[in-house]
Amino acid sequence: MEYEFKTMDDVELEGKTVIVRVDVNSPVDPQSGELLDDTRMQLHSQTIMELSDRGARVVILAHQSRPGKSDFTTLKEHAAVLSNITGKEITYVDSIFSKYAQDVIKNMVNGEIVLLENVRFYSEEMPKLTEDEQANSLMVRTLTPLADYFINDAFATAHRSQTSIIGFSKTLPSLAGRVMELELNTLYQILDHAQQPRVYVLGGIKADDSINVMANALKNNSADYILTTGLVANIFLEAKGVDIKEYNRNFIKERGYEDYIDIAKDLLSDYEEKIILPEDLAILENDTRVEYDIDEIPNLPIYDIGSKTISTYVEKILIAKTLFANGPAGVFEKEGFSMGTESLLNTIAESDGFSIIGGGHLAAVASNMDLDEEITHISSGGGASINLISGKELPAVKALDVSARTNENF
Repeated sequence: MEYEFKTMDDVELEGKTVIVRVDVNSPVDPQSGELLDDTRMQLHSQTIMELSDRGARVVILAHQSRPGKSDFTTLKEHAAVLSNITGKEITYVDSIFSKYAQDVIKNMVNGEIVLLENVRFYSEEMPKLTEDEQANSLMVRTLTPLADYFINDAFATAHRSQTSIIGFSKTLPSLAGRVMELELNTLYQILDHAQQPRVYVLGGIKADDSINVMANALKNNSADYILTTGLVANIFLEAKGVDIKEYNRNFIKERGYEDYIDIAKDLLSDYEEKIILPEDLAILENDTRVEYDIDEIPNLPIYDIGSKTISTYVEKILIAKTLFANGPAGVFEKEGFSMGTESLLNTIAESDGFSIIGGGHLAAVASNMDLDEEITHISSGGGASINLISGKELPAVKALDVSARTNENF
């Protein structure tokens, strides 16, 4: 289902106070407090700069980590990094809705930008509250009268129902920021307008994510081929009766995916002609890559797909008009076992098809390989993109939809 949502093009922003939810959650050096990666801040800088350039008064809400983690800290350093990226002064306010924070917002001038404190310092941000409880939270009730619009640009958190993500959409006319807009338009394209052949490359260690995507794509008849890799492939090989040996069966159990073997059996029963399994696998043997056909697997760890499988998968990828990939093909961090992941990514980049990488580790590998410009779209939100592609409702997108359809200010 494609939702309706308003964007920054639908309203006049000059002189308006806007609350903008972004996701600048970043790796932090536990010793120095220095931010180790500014990718997400680079991503949201377009929305922030455009709002400022159009004369809005920009109030940024964001989070960093979660309570109990070593990188759960203030957003002071984030404000400094964002200032450098945007070339605009971004004022850090060390509270969220104190009288001081309210006074700062009331006294803002057109084009000014402030970053409020880490919203996860606030006790009503993380608990599972109803939408009405979120809208009636102290943060939302205090900040709403100070703003004209709420803009959600945090696609990476769109699958979460938390107060700063959902609450304001009930109290303010709500818009999608540029990151959110791009993600939704692009991902809906693969769902609703994908050209055939449609090829999914699904693997990784989070097998439930990929198998959920697979089930939805097959049931909706939106996939012509599913190429399985990683732990997903091991689960399907086991489901098909291939002896992947005790070590690898135990690994599936230890990861909590034993129940997915039965799900895989059902999918193979209904769609076996569309689900492509490995012909050979790369095994960690004496700390070295050794390849075996699937009927000769020793009782040792499976770390990658084999060369014959790579060749078969490359052929399928090159004929695709639409490609969606999630999860690496193996333990790419281990020397000698990045071949599957890198070969498939290079082929996706070479393909003439419309290609999407579903965030997470695979997106990081693609970026490290400098393939960003060669792949049509690399999602900024692994969990959110996977949920959307697998047919699950995204609470943040639903909230934008309800606001677009019902708010009388549009």
